[in-house]
Amino acid sequence: MSESQETLSNLLQETRRFPPPAELAESANVKADAYERADADRLGFWAEQADRLAWTKRWDEVLDWSNPPFAKWFVGGELNIAYNCVDRHVENGHGDRVAYHWEGEPGDTRTLTYADLQTEVAKAANALLELGVRKGDRVAIYMPMIPELPISMLACARIGATHSVVFGGFSADALRTRIEDAEAKLVITADGGYRRGKPSALKPTVDEAVQSTPSIEKVLVVRRTGEQVEQHERDVWWHDVVDRQSAEHKPEPLDSEHPLYILYTSGTTGKPKGILHTTGGYLTQVAYTHHAVFDLKPETDVYWCSADIGWVTGHSYIVYGPLANGATSVMYEGTPDTPHRGRWWEIIQKYKVSIFYTAPTAIRTFMKWGDDIPAQYDLSSLRVIGSVGEPINPEAYVWYREHIGASRCPVVDTWWQTETGAIMISPLPGVTAGKPGAAMRPLPGISADVVDDQARPVPNGGGGFLTLQEPWPSMLRTIWGDDERYVKTYWSRFEGLYFAGDGAKKDEDGDIWLLGRVDDVMLVSGHNISTTEVESALVSHPKVAESAVVGATDPVTGQAIVAFVIPRGSAGEDVEGEDFLKELREHVARTLGPIAKPRQIMIVPELPKTRSGKIMRRLLRDVAENRSIGDVTTLADSTVMNLIAEKLPSAKSED
Repeated sequence: MSESQETLSNLLQETRRFPPPAELAESANVKADAYERADADRLGFWAEQADRLAWTKRWDEVLDWSNPPFAKWFVGGELNIAYNCVDRHVENGHGDRVAYHWEGEPGDTRTLTYADLQTEVAKAANALLELGVRKGDRVAIYMPMIPELPISMLACARIGATHSVVFGGFSADALRTRIEDAEAKLVITADGGYRRGKPSALKPTVDEAVQSTPSIEKVLVVRRTGEQVEQHERDVWWHDVVDRQSAEHKPEPLDSEHPLYILYTSGTTGKPKGILHTTGGYLTQVAYTHHAVFDLKPETDVYWCSADIGWVTGHSYIVYGPLANGATSVMYEGTPDTPHRGRWWEIIQKYKVSIFYTAPTAIRTFMKWGDDIPAQYDLSSLRVIGSVGEPINPEAYVWYREHIGASRCPVVDTWWQTETGAIMISPLPGVTAGKPGAAMRPLPGISADVVDDQARPVPNGGGGFLTLQEPWPSMLRTIWGDDERYVKTYWSRFEGLYFAGDGAKKDEDGDIWLLGRVDDVMLVSGHNISTTEVESALVSHPKVAESAVVGATDPVTGQAIVAFVIPRGSAGEDVEGEDFLKELREHVARTLGPIAKPRQIMIVPELPKTRSGKIMRRLLRDVAENRSIGDVTTLADSTVMNLIAEKLPSAKSED
């Protein structure tokens, strides 16, 4: 964003409101008074949430902020996360409660109660100790979505080893760089997992990665697919070493600031950033937000977060938050269209899922596939549905609420990041009147605001940079091994404020709307326009399922808007001609104003996305500016750019 531009243009207006269902509001875990209590005594509020956990030693001080931006929460306190997530529920008489209903992609299933989980985590912890892992060591985990993944994470947490989960779709080089940076001692992996109906090998990637990582002493391998794998001297099979261990293991009390995990995010300089999260503050906030945002009732709810544990959403809202709250969760190995496009709805019907949390990318994909698919399944068990990962456009929100939530489930659209560790901005399902597309307001105990380029809060109706004003319990503590980069990346743009690169606006009510990364803001004829708002306008057209928008250099306007559009499956044949493209341009002009009308629209069969569902806009900018296409190795499907290139003759521009 240009330094001289104070605000983002505020173009999109939304008048629809969805108040909480009366019954849910009446029995909600968190009511409106939580905001007032947190405002009156923020640190006292977080101490109250920390008391939801079991501590072996109570803290001396809630927050030490004497050396900003390096925070310490619940200073002097001690606890063990694995004990909080597993053992205490068994001790409290809930050992028979299901912790995970696991569904493999081929249709195989496993059910783990909290008592089962306690046994498996204790055995895995004993195995790690036998393999030489000790408190403070780092363990890399590169696995499919199978129960041994959360078991491995909890086993590390139990003995005080710091885990580094690497998403199972990453390359050998990406895995190697993460192992090297953390100086991991052990890798836990599997022969493979199932993806799109066939085995997907993981062990060969690990073999390649650890050829040049001297810190790795052993590779612990789960047999999942039964595919043939190469055996090396450092390799040990999970079933050989874990299964024979004692089911008795006493969890070790750890300091509140003990490093729990490192999770790597892509860095703009090429070197991944190892985001470090610690123990007490992190668990306090993920447990509280899971309880508050999803209104979880652990005795009756069945909760499903469809993310991969390789991302922070899976760490916080498949493993640590739900287990700390004694939740019953669903965990699914595969893709949403294997063996058919109704697989997710089939799972919700099968397990009577009542709380569902997924990504806007997935929702827009389901819109593209058609309303008739979810209509074939009984989704009446659902009572709260949520979205995560990127701003949800209003039409996707309304489709989700109507076709998945039967027009009665509150939609909790959540904003947070790998760096924040837990949800920061979200509606509360028993308090907030939902507004399609808006993340609404910071949760109780969280201080966030939208500021201009001089760090001044923007008025209602204005746009700018989303900042966090006060430290929060689940915040990252640093970038692993690089305090200087931590300060420079997150705390140097605005003095005393955390800023991680998202644009936002406040509407006339003061509610917050996320506008995507400021890198994705387009400067058109002096107006800062968010790609998110133009994409939302395009998707609000009844024939459009998904869109991506980029800015391309323009000699007249500075930048011009170029849009890539996927039609809905029900749109018919009339989506290729000039009339349809003109219709879309006029639709955007009516929705946002003439300044936001795309110069060019391309109808494409698919968009370039990473395995986590993020759209790779830099590749689309290459197309829009007629450059050679950049690196496509991180795409879920590298052939997508070929499909787009084949469609380029259909690109039409305004005369």
